[in-house]
Amino acid sequence: MTGKPDVRDAWTALRVQPWRLVVSSWPWRSVAYLASTVPVGLVALLVLAVVIGLGALTAVIVVGLLLLSGVPLVATVIAEIERVRLRLVLPQPRTPEGRSAPITRPAAGPAARGSAEPADVVTVRERLRTWRTLPVSWSEIGYAVVLAGLWWLVDAVVLLFAITVPAVLLAAPVLVRHDAMEVGGWRIDTSPEGWAAAGVGLIAAVVAAYLVTAVASGQAALARLLLDPPEARLLHAVSQLRRSRAGLVDAFEAERRRIERDLHDGAQQRLVALAMTLGQAELELEALREGGPALDLVAKAHGLAEDALEDLRATVRGIHPQVLTDHGLAAAVHELADRSPVPVETDLHLDGHLPPRVEAAAYFLVSEALTNAARHADATAIQVHAWVAGHTLTVSVVDNGHGGADPTRGTGLSGLIARIEAIDGTVDITSPPGGPTTVRMTCPTS
Repeated sequence: MTGKPDVRDAWTALRVQPWRLVVSSWPWRSVAYLASTVPVGLVALLVLAVVIGLGALTAVIVVGLLLLSGVPLVATVIAEIERVRLRLVLPQPRTPEGRSAPITRPAAGPAARGSAEPADVVTVRERLRTWRTLPVSWSEIGYAVVLAGLWWLVDAVVLLFAITVPAVLLAAPVLVRHDAMEVGGWRIDTSPEGWAAAGVGLIAAVVAAYLVTAVASGQAALARLLLDPPEARLLHAVSQLRRSRAGLVDAFEAERRRIERDLHDGAQQRLVALAMTLGQAELELEALREGGPALDLVAKAHGLAEDALEDLRATVRGIHPQVLTDHGLAAAVHELADRSPVPVETDLHLDGHLPPRVEAAAYFLVSEALTNAARHADATAIQVHAWVAGHTLTVSVVDNGHGGADPTRGTGLSGLIARIEAIDGTVDITSPPGGPTTVRMTCPTS
C-alpha cells in the first residue's frame, strides 16, 4: 500500500505532483529564503569589505592584524544567521525524542574536551564568547565569501524574473485595456491575446514555483554542507549514541529494581510466612511433647527456611540495596563497610543524591572491590574514598592485599567496567604483585 510522501522539506516538495507544490507553503518559504538572502548578503559584503579593507590598510600596525583576526568572528555570526534561515526550506530533522536535531559547529579546545556536555548543546553565546580559542572554520569563511560575493546577486535576479514575468502575464487582460504590451518579443494588444497571456502566466507561475524552490533548496543544501561539516555530524551521532547507551543503563537499572521489588514483596514475604508457620508447628509439637522424627523434620525444615530467607535477602541486597535508594551512596557505602569481614576506613565527601545510574555503578564497584579484597587478596585493611569535584564523581578503593588483580581474567570487575563505560565513566586498576591494589572510578554526574 502506498501513501502520500511525507513533505518534510523543499527538496521533497520538488518531487511531488505540481499541484501539491503550488498549493503548498514551500514556494513561499523559498521566496522568503531567497529574499532574505539579498539584505543578509549585502550586509555581509559591507562588513567583510570594511574589516578586510581596513585590516589590509593598517596591517603594518597592530590594529590591522586585530581587524583581520576578526574575520572568523564575522563568519561565525553569519553562519549562525544562516543556520536559522535554513529552517525556512530545510527544517532540522527530528530526533527519536521528538526534538529538532541541531546544526552546530563542533566544539574544540581544552574547555570543550573537558566538558561532559555533547557538542550539540553548546549555545551560540558560548561559541561567540570563546571564538578566539576555537580553530578557524574555513568552511564558514568560505560560505560567508560566497554569500557576500555571489548568492545575494543570483537570488535577486532569480526573484526579479520569477515574480515579475508571471505577474505581468497574469495581469495582461487588465493591462492590455490601457495600452499594448510586449513580453519577451511577444506583442500583446488585444483582449484575446491578453487572456492567452494570462494562461501562459499560469504556466509561468508553476515554473517559477519550481525555479525558486529548486534554487533555494540547492543553496540551502550547499549551506548545510558547509556549515554542518562531517565532524559535526559525527559528534552529533556520538552524542546520540551516548544518550542511547545511558537510556539502556537506565532501563537495566529499572528492571533490576523491579526484580528486587518483586522478590522483596513476593517470594521473601512467602518465605517469612513459611518460616513463621514452621516455627509455630515446632512450638506446638514441643508443647504436646510429641517428639521423635516429626519434630526433628519440622525443626530441620524451619532451619532450611530461615537459611533460604537469609540467602534471598542477600540476593535482594545484591540486586539493588534499598539503602541506596532511600539514603544515597554515602549511606550505602557505610553499610558495605560495616558488613565487610575486613576493616574498612571510609572517607566520603558526598552531599545529597547523585543520578541513580551513577550511584548504582559506584555502589557495585565498591561492593565488588571489597569482596575481591576479602576473598582473593588476603587484605587486612581497606580504604574507600569518594568525592565530587565539579560535575565528576571519583571513587577510590585501596587495599593492602597481595595484588595481582586482573579484570581480563573474568572477574566481576570486567562487567562493572563495561557498565561504567556505558555512562561515560572510566575505571583504572593498579595492582602490582605484592600490592597494594587501587580501583579508581571517575564518572560524570550530569
